[in-house]
Amino acid sequence: MILDNKKRLKLKKGANAAKYSGLVNLILAVIKAIVGFFSGSVALIADAVHSFSDIFASIAVYIGLKLSQRKPDQTFPYGYYKVETFTSLIISIIIIVSGVGIALESFDAFLNPVIIDIPLISLLTAVLSIGISLWLSIYKDRVGNEIGSKALINDGKHSLIDVFTSIIVFLGILTSILGYPQLQGVAGILVAVLIVYVGTKLAKNDVLVLLDACIDPEKVERIKKLAMSIEGVAGIHDIKVRRSGPFVFADLHLETKKEFSVEHANLISNNIEKKIKKEIEDLDSLTIKIEPEKKLKMRIAVPVNNENGLNSDISEHFGKAPYFLFADVSKGKITSFNLKENPGLNYERKRGIKTAEFLRDENTDILVSGDVGEGPMYVLTTEFIKIVTFKGNKLTDIILNASK
Repeated sequence: MILDNKKRLKLKKGANAAKYSGLVNLILAVIKAIVGFFSGSVALIADAVHSFSDIFASIAVYIGLKLSQRKPDQTFPYGYYKVETFTSLIISIIIIVSGVGIALESFDAFLNPVIIDIPLISLLTAVLSIGISLWLSIYKDRVGNEIGSKALINDGKHSLIDVFTSIIVFLGILTSILGYPQLQGVAGILVAVLIVYVGTKLAKNDVLVLLDACIDPEKVERIKKLAMSIEGVAGIHDIKVRRSGPFVFADLHLETKKEFSVEHANLISNNIEKKIKKEIEDLDSLTIKIEPEKKLKMRIAVPVNNENGLNSDISEHFGKAPYFLFADVSKGKITSFNLKENPGLNYERKRGIKTAEFLRDENTDILVSGDVGEGPMYVLTTEFIKIVTFKGNKLTDIILNASK
């Protein structure tokens, strides 16, 4: 697994977003703290403290995404991506703690309402906080989804919670001006319940990711459809998908339509990997295990010199064989057979290739033959027709041995 430049740029973009978010939150926290101190608004001061916790969350995201940019090494052969997921879990815990803190502050505000000095400046500060927090939430969510960073997406949700927190502060100041300061506490408790719920849900998801649980069944189904679209694939099972930070790791077990050489197994594997990685950009690694489809019936072709059924004489030549005997074998028994003339015999040039195309059109699974030549070999292996040598003296024995 190699951390390519495209992935590194994504992680760098996320780290920059976290850095800018931390700086903006620092400025916002200072403004709210100063206004809260001079206005006597406990809610604004508490919101300022909450903004300082946002700075630590952004620092955690920044560190997580910076560490994720490190190349895999001997100690961490799969990379440092899970640092980003661990960071996301830390932020989820911060969100839960923030929710509990807001609930306590809101309950206290309900029991002990206060009158705000310089209410207009306090109101404007709360509005400023709402606007900036909303912008940060949208910005981090957009960048997080763009690079696939769960930590940055969670930090965006944290900023969205800041929007609700600032709305509570705004309502608290406004209701205090209107003579109903207790309403701030009621609204705050309701929002706090929502915050704790969101934080718990995010934390659960992060824990599942750290435990390599499959949390994206839609991606599993998408990978299956993409793999099944590749020529030569008959079935798929044991799809395993896990997320590590912003990237996905997948394992597939594929069945091919026919038996094939190692070279063509690698060809199918490469085609599948290219297709899936092109469609799923956050896929980091794809491990593929391929085996032939377990067919109930095999169609076996043998070159023969005459039309005498299962007693026909075997032909040592491929392209020059006048006939081919096609036998259907199921459960170790020949269930049916038929003889057909070799149309390739009518050609002076490319006789072997025409014969190979004839076997392809007859849906042949296995060909029993000697040397077939380079051109026919390419056609046969491309069509996943397995080639075996003669084993046995009688035609019946040769067919049954080829099916094993």
